[in-house]
Amino acid sequence: MSYFVYMPASRKRGTLYIGVTNDLARRVSEHRDGTASAFTRKYRVHRLVYAEAFDEIEDAIRREKAMKEWQRSWKVQLIEKNNPEWGDLYDTLNR
Repeated sequence: MSYFVYMPASRKRGTLYIGVTNDLARRVSEHRDGTASAFTRKYRVHRLVYAEAFDEIEDAIRREKAMKEWQRSWKVQLIEKNNPEWGDLYDTLNR
């Protein structure tokens, strides 16, 4: 089983959210439907712009916690290194 740290955004350089899940397609779908969290529903944070896979849940949780402590500029750099146009990666997921 894989675990994922993921970041959806409201738009390019918009509001970000960081989460961890074992089912990325389902979780992003929940964000898109507005059922994932009040925060992502309120700020319309449902464009998947970054995801990172891990084999162990402990590693994914450790990474998520570390990333939540990062400066915003570091998060933006990570996204833009892997997804310069901030495209929605949801359609690339194997559902």
